[in-house]
Amino acid sequence: MNDAVKSKIETLINEHEVVLFMKGTSKMPQCGFSSRVAGILNYLQINFKDINVLEDDEIRQGIKDFSDWPTIPQLYVKKAFIGGADIITEMTMSGELDQLFTEKSVSFSQEAAAKIREENS
Repeated sequence: MNDAVKSKIETLINEHEVVLFMKGTSKMPQCGFSSRVAGILNYLQINFKDINVLEDDEIRQGIKDFSDWPTIPQLYVKKAFIGGADIITEMTMSGELDQLFTEKSVSFSQEAAAKIREENS
């Protein structure tokens, strides 16, 4: 990954509390995994920046190199890489995502988080 791409990724992560590198956008996801994570964040009323990797091949590969994680979507919270679709889903169901957002002082709907677990138990 070249320095320009790394700098661009670092700037995006540094400028936004919550960043989701995904295929498509939060309103028009282009794959099921991206749709699942964006759906969770939207349902929890998280204010997040969506980055459509399909619009920029350098970012699409660069984010994989940056995180050393081979798949997209990728979620960052307060500059920290959290994981992809399976990890975010598991964290949502276990309550770990609530705990993370609380610890990082990221506003979210605790009522919606409880409802997700209730509806999927």
